[in-house]
Amino acid sequence: MALVTSRPQLETGLDRDLPELARSLGAAGAEVATVAWDDPRADWERFDLVVIRSAWDYSERLAEFVAWAGRVARLTVLANPASVVRWNTDKRYLEALETAGVPVVPTRYLAPGDPLEIPDDGAFVVKPASGAGARYAGRYEKGEYEAAVRHIERMHAEGLTAMVQPYMPRIDETGERALVYVGGRFLHAVRKGAVLAPGTAYDDAKMPHPDLRTWQPTPAELALAERALAAVPGTPELLYARVDLIDGAEGDGLLVMELELVEPNLFLGLHPGSLSAVTEEILVAAG
Repeated sequence: MALVTSRPQLETGLDRDLPELARSLGAAGAEVATVAWDDPRADWERFDLVVIRSAWDYSERLAEFVAWAGRVARLTVLANPASVVRWNTDKRYLEALETAGVPVVPTRYLAPGDPLEIPDDGAFVVKPASGAGARYAGRYEKGEYEAAVRHIERMHAEGLTAMVQPYMPRIDETGERALVYVGGRFLHAVRKGAVLAPGTAYDDAKMPHPDLRTWQPTPAELALAERALAAVPGTPELLYARVDLIDGAEGDGLLVMELELVEPNLFLGLHPGSLSAVTEEILVAAG
């Protein structure tokens, strides 16, 4: 089987879960290769299973990555499936979740050429509809219209659709909760601090998972995560999934921030006891 990463991850070793997962699968009897998704030498057909893990540069080459997923899926088993990759790499999937009755962060999408409609009633966030690791994400306060416009124009110049969302202030207090599922079952959860501090420019380097700690989800958090997963079109079999939740404004309850089905960090370093369960589910997926 292949564990798929990116060349930057191979060079920097930032994906610390990857070598542990490869070792665990090898100890269980699997023949494992760690391969960059864009490696021209890779013979994907020779693998029984290709598992996307840390292809964290995909958003910079989105069309190429989606085409790669479709190509691999025609040769072997890809996890998660190519249809999921295509759907989940565009954050307009939040519209589909909302249509299915799942509460999500209110979002306005501005494609290149659209009128720039920006809120003027409070803090807001601008980020790309296809992005990872807080790339091109910025937080603005009321009155920072011109800076936000320049941010959106920069994304439009690169052909990116912008998302505009109200900033949910309770994230500064209660953080973001990430619930991880493997093989369709809840595995573990973490809590993350707010990524976008006031004054952080959209092109600044950001820590995507600040103040990371283990978390015991509430029944309400588990219920919402499962509603979000049930709303994925076609009810595909998901080897792995992560549902990121936050508290809405007062009285709004829990909201889905993101549904991560392509290359989510599973935070095995924070939950080392989960490594065996992830290993087992990958082996099951490989038959």
